[in-house]
Amino acid sequence: MNQYLKLFLIVSLLAGCASAGGGSSGTPQDLTHAQAVAKVHTELAASYYERAQYSIALQEIGVALQAYGDYAPAYTVRAMVRMVLREDDKADADFRHSLRLDNSSSETHNNYGWFMCQRGRSKESLAQFQEALSNPLYSTPEKAYVNLGLCSKKAGLMKQAESNLQRALILRPGMPDALYGLADWSYDSGDYAGAKSYFLRFSQAVPDLNAEQLWLAVRIERKMRDRNSEASYALQLRKYFPDSRECQLLMQGE
Repeated sequence: MNQYLKLFLIVSLLAGCASAGGGSSGTPQDLTHAQAVAKVHTELAASYYERAQYSIALQEIGVALQAYGDYAPAYTVRAMVRMVLREDDKADADFRHSLRLDNSSSETHNNYGWFMCQRGRSKESLAQFQEALSNPLYSTPEKAYVNLGLCSKKAGLMKQAESNLQRALILRPGMPDALYGLADWSYDSGDYAGAKSYFLRFSQAVPDLNAEQLWLAVRIERKMRDRNSEASYALQLRKYFPDSRECQLLMQGE
């Protein structure tokens, strides 16, 4: 599941220069200009991050922080880059510093929680998602609900996992991440018909399936005794992802 899901970089993370920290000295005009420069370069960094151009993203963040060292979103974007680069201690420090500058940022709480969850701190991550959701002005709560559901499942809290994934789906019907999460949850809960139903809805929204998704589909169809569908998904897995861990599991008959 983690191969499909990624950190959600929300554009609104970069909005609102005036509230993004304010410890620098200078006239109001100087600060406004500095914040504007920091915002532009942080947006550029986010764009490079999304294109996996991480070294350029870090350069842009350097320019942003040189202009205005208390610009909270810049630390969040740098944390996300450092997470991808597996510089976990630095990423953690950047997330925490960003929240010290602007603890009201639901996007930063959500992304910090996802970082924790991916690094084996699933129970600890739940508080970050709850903090994100406590903000009534959070414009995309369904994303935090999905992450809360997925990480609750990792923490072994199955009821909470289902309820939060369902909340995400209520807020945004047809949300692929929620559908896939519920397909996976249903499979692990032994509800194979439910898993197949959710997965079919998911695959209609995301036609290009990755190895992890195809492997879940194979296992669902195997439980449902739909040999034709199982064979079709297995063929795709062998054809497109022959070197994947999931293909190895398939070939081993697991």
